Amino acid sequence: MALARPESHTKHTSDWYNFWGTPQWRIYGGHRLWHAPESVPRTYFGDNSPLHLEQHREFVRVTQPTEPTTGIQKGMDIHLATAAAHVQVTHRLRNRNCWTVEFALWALSVMAPGGTAIVPLPPRGTHPEALQPVNTITLWAYTDMSDSRWTWGRKYILLRQDAAATTPQKAGVWVPDGWAAYARGGHLFVTTFEPVPGAAYPDLGCSTEVFTNAEMLELETLGPLVRLQPGAAVEYVEQWFLFRDVRTPANDADVERHVLPHVREAVV
Repeated sequence: MALARPESHTKHTSDWYNFWGTPQWRIYGGHRLWHAPESVPRTYFGDNSPLHLEQHREFVRVTQPTEPTTGIQKGMDIHLATAAAHVQVTHRLRNRNCWTVEFALWALSVMAPGGTAIVPLPPRGTHPEALQPVNTITLWAYTDMSDSRWTWGRKYILLRQDAAATTPQKAGVWVPDGWAAYARGGHLFVTTFEPVPGAAYPDLGCSTEVFTNAEMLELETLGPLVRLQPGAAVEYVEQWFLFRDVRTPANDADVERHVLPHVREAVV
């Protein structure tokens, strides 16, 4: 399920209408809802059909027809604040099968090129006091830790989008602080969510993932794995915030100075 401006990701606007009802999956940009873990063909159902829209007093609800290939129905409730740059998105997956299904809600926001993603690591400690591990960093087979787009800081992981890149990059991490961000052109996008300590998460325990290629960067958050009974639904909420006049960070010190004050404002 994807929400985007059609003309921003098609060469000709008329092509958009030819997509309706076609089985091929297309990346339209914007924001989309998937179910994890990623798998072909399950994940890549071609969500090209019109959505059902309901106008409520304080939010808009959009619901996708049930995917015939998975039996899963996707939906979102979108609430825009009236006096702030703040959006609440409630993601919903419903099991329309006659059997139990296991998955995790997976929210993916496609960022415009030229910015930097910021992902916080769990609180740091010192040796010999901190003897036990506090998190894992999940790498994919195509992840190259030596790629110059990465900045592996002590407190934060930064990933820079580069239009000249020739290979994709991806990494995931458990983020107990419940936020991730993207800085570009003086603007800062912050998404917040509620991680569930002790729950099982997909992709070796990831609540947040970042992916980039030459075209864009995806800021991704995930809910815990659930076993959903027939007819049941599960929800997952992201809060989005947008700030202006924010410097794009290049290291931990920049994040602490320019980004973290806005994150604290968002999570209050």
